[in-house]
Amino acid sequence: MHFLNRSLAVLRWLAATGLVCAASFVCAAEVEPPLDTNEVIELTDVLALAVQSTRDVVQQTGSMVDAVEAGIASWYGRAFQGRRTASGERFDMNNLTAAHKTLPLGTVVQVRNPLNGKTVEVTINDRGPFVKDRIIDLSYRAAQLLGIVNAGRQPVEVQRR
Repeated sequence: MHFLNRSLAVLRWLAATGLVCAASFVCAAEVEPPLDTNEVIELTDVLALAVQSTRDVVQQTGSMVDAVEAGIASWYGRAFQGRRTASGERFDMNNLTAAHKTLPLGTVVQVRNPLNGKTVEVTINDRGPFVKDRIIDLSYRAAQLLGIVNAGRQPVEVQRR
């Protein structure tokens, strides 16, 4: 219960900033929520840093176009292999692709894992994620390159290219 209360407080804080960013602490069915309070605090700290970097970009450029969207990413793979994506192409878990709720299909974004500094460029070819408040669903290969496969979900920063 403490985990959910803390998560809701962080989401309210992020919404109050007025920035185009989101955070998710809702877990997929196959991933257990963190039980350790320190892990929740670490996620909160990472998201706070991502929000600050978004503010810095906006102040420097005067535009949200180059802004970073911060939140939680998850990944999908074998269960969707070969299925049609929203763009009409067949999903290949080994390609560098992703699903996003609002970015135009075909948009290339850079996804950064702030916990290890790894980045990958992916093409948006599908819609989702369909888990409340997640900002992006990565292909298995993209998640592998970012080092988030084992975690199942991870804080990330997404920036249009």
